[in-house]
Amino acid sequence: MTEEKNRKNPLFVDYGTPHDTVPFDRIRLEDFEEAFLEGIRRDDEQIEKIINNPEKPTFDNTIINVDDDKDGEGYYDLLSRTSTVFFNLLSAETNDEMDALAQKMSPILTKHANDIRLNERLFERIKYVHRHHRKLTAEEKMLLDNCYDGFVRSGALLDAAGKERLRQLTEEASMLSLQFSQNLLKENKAFQLHITDEAQLDGLPETAREAAALAAKEQGMEGWIFTLDQPSYSPFMTYSTQRELRRQLYMAKNTECTHDNAENNLEICKRLINLRREIAQLLGYKTYADYVLKHRMAGSIRGVYRLLNQLIDAYKPTAVKEVEALGKDIEPWDFSFYSHKLQMKKYNIDSEMLRPYFELSKVIGGVFGLANRLYGITFKENKDIPVYHPDVKAYEVFDKDGSFLAVFYADFHPRKGKQGGAWMTEYQGQWIERKDVKKPFGPGNMKNVRPHVSVVMNLTKPTEEKPSLLTLGEVETFLHEFGHSLHGMFANTRFESLSGTNVWWDFVELPSQFMENFAVEKEFLRTFAFHYQTGEPLPDELIRRIVRSRNFMAAYACMRQVSFGLLDMAYYTQREEFTGDIIPYEKRAWAKAMVLPQLPDTCMTAQFSHIMAGGYAAGYYSYKWAEVLDADAFAVFKREGIFNPTTAQRFRDCILSKGGTENPMELYKRFRGGEPTIDALLKRNGIKRKAKKA
Repeated sequence: MTEEKNRKNPLFVDYGTPHDTVPFDRIRLEDFEEAFLEGIRRDDEQIEKIINNPEKPTFDNTIINVDDDKDGEGYYDLLSRTSTVFFNLLSAETNDEMDALAQKMSPILTKHANDIRLNERLFERIKYVHRHHRKLTAEEKMLLDNCYDGFVRSGALLDAAGKERLRQLTEEASMLSLQFSQNLLKENKAFQLHITDEAQLDGLPETAREAAALAAKEQGMEGWIFTLDQPSYSPFMTYSTQRELRRQLYMAKNTECTHDNAENNLEICKRLINLRREIAQLLGYKTYADYVLKHRMAGSIRGVYRLLNQLIDAYKPTAVKEVEALGKDIEPWDFSFYSHKLQMKKYNIDSEMLRPYFELSKVIGGVFGLANRLYGITFKENKDIPVYHPDVKAYEVFDKDGSFLAVFYADFHPRKGKQGGAWMTEYQGQWIERKDVKKPFGPGNMKNVRPHVSVVMNLTKPTEEKPSLLTLGEVETFLHEFGHSLHGMFANTRFESLSGTNVWWDFVELPSQFMENFAVEKEFLRTFAFHYQTGEPLPDELIRRIVRSRNFMAAYACMRQVSFGLLDMAYYTQREEFTGDIIPYEKRAWAKAMVLPQLPDTCMTAQFSHIMAGGYAAGYYSYKWAEVLDADAFAVFKREGIFNPTTAQRFRDCILSKGGTENPMELYKRFRGGEPTIDALLKRNGIKRKAKKA
């Protein structure tokens, strides 16, 4: 009882863990609300100190303190660390109680953010510094511009009525985004395809059967359970001969959050579209896309459509031929099944042939080995670092000179409280602070605080009979998220808000998509792809087939991504209130890129987390934009050697370590020697067309 009485909230004190990592094992749910509220109080106290400072506003006494007080006495640390831990867990390991707390805290946190951004006295100091400041470094100038522009884009120049309206809009949008995500997770986890007749497993590979049997056993049920999680859904759609069951699974997946129940997201989507349009117009922009694209490499709506239309012109004729080759009367739930059959006929290759060579522990070693070969870094698992679930592994990362570089968490498998998909996040960013806060910043008084990054995925789980055996697509997913993590781990900037992945969103996917290129390189596969039972290496013949089949359905895949970009832009280029019905509007919005028949009841929008709740609104085109960059960048490695350490160091120095300290095109040109063109992407995908600049 005394121990409980004397217990301190772990979020309030030094963690006392290796590298000051989050003490997940000591934090309780009730600790979060207390820490949120105290963090807000400390924030408010610090803001009062800034605005009541009798000294003339300067970069050092205003901008640095507004951006982040880690260079001072840590007033911002509590709210930052609490928000980071809580919202990362909300995606990776949530429950009903956490969901309820998120609903409670979301409007409070949004109000607090508005209170800061709409504080007139604070903005006056920022505006003064923006007009009158000492000579600044390039990074300091970027921070100042971002700070000033961030306040303006958050309503600092609005009149009182405008500010009040903006508060209402942003608070409502925050709540609806959260509700969208919670609804989608509940719908996803609620569905199960329960099979008790073994004959209905016809066509399914052994790995899929074993995983489904384990899923049933874990619930105390007989037979086999298939879910909408990708490691379960994808093999069923690819291999099952039971067309009606494929249809059931497909319709369940593609009608999520459209049903007449509490998890319906259709009206939420409509409201979010209108809220964002009104926010943008309140701030002086014609559309939400105009607002977003001011800080993107594409630069404008015209720039986005130029890329998307360029891709349609180049890829759609091939995509149509790809689908026609599957036969007549193909329904969407037939696509994976028949494309697999065609792939086998043309190349005699499929994911199940490769699984035995992609055992997860070997893949981990291969990916870590790739980073070592390129950049000289090493990974060492440290079981003393607390984790939030037994599935999670924690590693210390060391640079090529042996110095500590980062903490790396890896969370591999699907489970009940975890969102679908894959993502990279941070529990601590990187920044450089003063060792002694009483002395000026400069040589001899600098400490480089290293980041704690995490990748969260939903890869094939081990079964009672087999370890986790991945598909080539899952290996690519791992490489993708690992590329994001390298962007975070190599961060080397003074200010955390400019470090790592804090870059323009059509640049952030370059490091991740760049890493995917290695998945089909023989030199890379030779380092880890060994049969999990015999130890035999992946045969040369299989590698040849992988390379030959690399562009199988590549044009179709491109059109699928372009269709998502068109849908996103259709919603966020609205100038008037959106009053249409989401489902038919969706069909019209992306029709230009469609090559499969559209079904009247399916709906992507209601589950399109990227553009409704994930920060990609008016930015989904970024994946294709970055694909142009990654193909162009990897062409340099192909020319100079895919493991060339000099080329890799240049990529690290010019791009991975720089974060958002400079315009991303300038960073890219410094690495590449010029601007990218679409040429390398077309060449990689086997599409012949005269190149134009992206």
